[in-house]
Amino acid sequence: MSEPLNVTPGPPQSAPPMLLSGNPLSWLKVFGPGAIIASLTIGTGELIFSTRGGALFGYNILFLFVVISILKWGLVLGTARHMVLTGVHPFQRMMNLPGPRGWAPMAFFILAAICMPIWVSFHSGVLGNLTSWVSGTEAMFNGGADFVWGAAILSGLLLLSATEGYTVLERVQLAIVAALIICAGISLVLYNPDWWALLKGAVIPSVYEYPNWIGEYPKIATQPVWVETTRYVGVIGGAGYDYLAYTSFLREKRWGKAGAAPATRQQLETIAADPNHPVRRWLRAPYIDCSISFIIVIAFSAVFVASGTIILAPEHKIPDEKNLLNLQAEFVVGLSPVLLPLYVAGAFLTMLGTLYGTLEVAHTVLNEMARSVNDAWAAQHQRRLKTYTVAWCAVIAYGVLTWQYFYTTSGGADKPRALLAVMTPANLFTGVLLCGLLCLLNPWMDHRFLPRALRMPKWLWLLNLFAAVVFLSLGVKGYWDHDSRWIALGGLCLVVVVAWGLAFALRGRLHRTATDGD
Repeated sequence: MSEPLNVTPGPPQSAPPMLLSGNPLSWLKVFGPGAIIASLTIGTGELIFSTRGGALFGYNILFLFVVISILKWGLVLGTARHMVLTGVHPFQRMMNLPGPRGWAPMAFFILAAICMPIWVSFHSGVLGNLTSWVSGTEAMFNGGADFVWGAAILSGLLLLSATEGYTVLERVQLAIVAALIICAGISLVLYNPDWWALLKGAVIPSVYEYPNWIGEYPKIATQPVWVETTRYVGVIGGAGYDYLAYTSFLREKRWGKAGAAPATRQQLETIAADPNHPVRRWLRAPYIDCSISFIIVIAFSAVFVASGTIILAPEHKIPDEKNLLNLQAEFVVGLSPVLLPLYVAGAFLTMLGTLYGTLEVAHTVLNEMARSVNDAWAAQHQRRLKTYTVAWCAVIAYGVLTWQYFYTTSGGADKPRALLAVMTPANLFTGVLLCGLLCLLNPWMDHRFLPRALRMPKWLWLLNLFAAVVFLSLGVKGYWDHDSRWIALGGLCLVVVVAWGLAFALRGRLHRTATDGD
């Protein structure tokens, strides 16, 4: 039997007193869905790439992380406040973009079907890399053991997910990861970084250049700095599909109209006419939730950037495809060697949570796409959709891991691995280009469907437009400087053409709904 979609009829519930309190500490009780953003990015964004950025560019890279976090905060805040006010997801709004009805959700569906399995394979490969290091098997099969372990870990996670055993694991994960972060923070204080340089690096922009010893890493040295830094833009703070899933998760919280029946035009006019309407009071919730989430992201980024700068850079060490999580052990071992097991457990469970979260995001995104086309059908087939999504991601991920295994084992021991090479094109879309497109969508949704009094404030409108320019420019530049230039850009154009063709062919079946507006 299918699980019902979380939509409740009737008026929205009143905002709780803690939300309306003037005490910031009471706002912490509102923090919930934003933890998804933070948890999804800690494993890949902070633990790997913040450390890598610190080792390569020093404290100055923190400015990029702060700016990108602010821009992505504005993005997710725009989608969340629209959901709170209307109960309508951005995918439903995309149905009404100029062109054949529904072409945009179809394009994003095709791209998700390509990119999400690649991310699943990447996270599995990272876990495999850590496991081979811990088990002493990293030299087996010329390094191919990483992908054997990765496939085995993915299989175990799928089994846990199917038996709902991940719930217990998640609770253990939270405790160990919290301990890991505390130890990393204490290590940072004990190592006593240049706090003034750290602060300047966070607020003053600079030109990024590789260190003079980058020749020790020829694979990194041959790629433009733009490609390296744009990779950070994609992973820090989460990706576009994460934010679309976050917006969907608001149904569970039932903030304002989220989780209730979509607001009609008349209801929106009523909400707009009353500044104290219960729905408008709920707008504070996403502001608080998203702000706490990105403050955590920036704080974690600062810790690992500083650690990479003061510990790895002097030793000319960079987390690369052979050592994505291994080198970071030095951050806590500096306190005491007995903390190595804590690091290993924390890093493993952090990445395992990221891997599981990626599968959940993929399912949530597909479910919202189905809802935008046919709400009743999506409700009836929700469980089946999850099975199909997980199966698709797993099969393609196994295929990518298998290819990487044979690619790695077919050469000598020093043959470069392709883990980051496979991930980068997907990251440029999900974490950069898609973010830019969503930043353009936010002002359009508000202008098209909301009364003037409910539209995002001017500063948020400008922030989204500025973010759109930044993300789209960086995404195109990143693709242009990457080895996959023509394949990636040509593939994106082909996806749009196919989506238009499908939308045109199905135009008689994609009917307008009451939430489409005038």
